[in-house]
Amino acid sequence: MATVRAVLRKKKNRAGLCPIAIRITKDRKSTFVSTGQYINEKYWDERNRIVRKSHPNSNAINNFILSKVADANRKTLEAEMKPEYQTVSEIRNKVIVKKELDFFAVANIHLQNLKGRNKHHQYDTEFGRLKKFKEFLKQDELSFSKLTPSLLKRFEGYLLENKKRSPRTAVNYLILIRTIYNLAISESIVDRERYPFGKGKVTIRIPESQKIGLNKEEIQKLEGANNLSEAQQNAVNVWLISFYFAGIRIADVLQLKWSDIVDDRLLYRMDKNSKLVSLKVPEKAKKLFDIYRELETQNNLIFPYLGNTDLKNQEEVSVRTQSVTRNLNRALKRASIQLGIKKNMSMHIARHSFGNISGDKIPIQMLQKLYRHSSVTTTIRYQANFIHKDADSALDKVINF
Repeated sequence: MATVRAVLRKKKNRAGLCPIAIRITKDRKSTFVSTGQYINEKYWDERNRIVRKSHPNSNAINNFILSKVADANRKTLEAEMKPEYQTVSEIRNKVIVKKELDFFAVANIHLQNLKGRNKHHQYDTEFGRLKKFKEFLKQDELSFSKLTPSLLKRFEGYLLENKKRSPRTAVNYLILIRTIYNLAISESIVDRERYPFGKGKVTIRIPESQKIGLNKEEIQKLEGANNLSEAQQNAVNVWLISFYFAGIRIADVLQLKWSDIVDDRLLYRMDKNSKLVSLKVPEKAKKLFDIYRELETQNNLIFPYLGNTDLKNQEEVSVRTQSVTRNLNRALKRASIQLGIKKNMSMHIARHSFGNISGDKIPIQMLQKLYRHSSVTTTIRYQANFIHKDADSALDKVINF
């Protein structure tokens, strides 16, 4: 067990004063932590390990030393309680008060971690959110001690009232701040005692989002579309391919290759979570693929949108995918107006449309497989947006009399 004591070291500074230090000893090995206090050797009481009363500032220095020893004792005990063996040097590192990195310094570590994992789209999104947080603060630095529940609640109000962000978007900002704070705790940059999240502080509750998909009639309008511009028709075709394969994400659709189709099955690895997917190619999808089979595209891609992109450069793929998606969404909106579809069209609602039509017709475990969800709980929550039969039936039983 390590011991912690205040000691006076004999090596004097230029003024001839000796430093007061905290000595940590374990297994007959000692290390020292400076207190920053220096006194003349004659004022040190070796027996009681305090400054003698004859020193003009004895009370203040002794109270300071006691607090330092108590703090070192606490941190030493915390280190010793860990299951793995702690050397005296490791204990010292936990006792020393390091210069605290501010919130945005840790945020930069988080952003670089995203880049290292090739999460370039997430990097861009969260970089923008941190920039908005700086705009609210009107400064580029923020110590963790000032990151209080009161500040976070003011920031949430700023997003909702001043910037007219949705409640769900405001929650995403708070989740990002919490993620960065948790990173700082895990790296021992800040103590958990200051944590501004949780009961009685800032509680993050994800609001229910309304997911609206197309119905059968609206999808049939897309399938039978004619007299659209070339850009609009291509956007519709990409949307339908996403729908036919249970709503695979646009980033995955754009990177589909002809070599991914084997024995009338689509075999590909999802970009989001690297899961391997194997799905039958429906007849409707085959007819659409045939339209593009004669096109000469680079990288063996089915759709030409990423043809000039270096697919090995994940950052370049991410930037290009975002640009293509924006253009496809604009073309989709124009096509939907022309086809008389009043719902807000985007590539993403292909997934919602699959959920809307599947309703409660498909077992939840099979939907989990089709959606490529890691947890069936995620599938249940997602599909709850589209299952209305029981609630509708209950309503009819009450009011139809």
